[in-house]
Amino acid sequence: MPLHATKKAIRALGVAESFRPRAKESILAGVVMRTDLVVDGLVFGAATVGGDDATDSVLKMFRRLKRGDVNLILLSGCIISRYNIVDVDEVSRRSGLPVICLTYNESGGIEHAIRKNFEHPEERIARYRKLGGRAPVPLHTGHRVFVRSAQISQADAKAVLDAFTLQGAVPEPIRVARLLARSGSALRPLRAARGPSRT
Repeated sequence: MPLHATKKAIRALGVAESFRPRAKESILAGVVMRTDLVVDGLVFGAATVGGDDATDSVLKMFRRLKRGDVNLILLSGCIISRYNIVDVDEVSRRSGLPVICLTYNESGGIEHAIRKNFEHPEERIARYRKLGGRAPVPLHTGHRVFVRSAQISQADAKAVLDAFTLQGAVPEPIRVARLLARSGSALRPLRAARGPSRT
């Protein structure tokens, strides 16, 4: 479904994660929300902490919804679960939807951290570099976010983010998804303890 940023009832799938210390998997939560802030869909998933399945996990969540009326995907970060990287372009290509990935702070990059935490970091660093840089986007709330996106212009991305953000810097679909992910993580038994990620 094409995205029209000025449409009154855009539906976004907001995805956020949470994980407990020493957990093998993180909890992913997805919330389908309209720009009138009506929630009309929920989905859960999981990603391996320190793994490489985040892209597939997000896509599986989208497919499980079996929705043809979602207009775009909002991601709360594309480097999740201890350096498990979501390929923004791949999620967009395989879902057929525009994707906006948000972060909230300036950063000098994470290549050093990847090299420090993984014995063989080259492939992971290549995936990280493929993400490209982040564009600062000022919101109508006076806050600023940093955006990586696919199949959407920066102007349309700003319009969408402004439509979904009531206060602060976090759009409502992501805010609610965060709450769900944290609740799911707190309730879920710890599946396995794991030492430092070394692949």
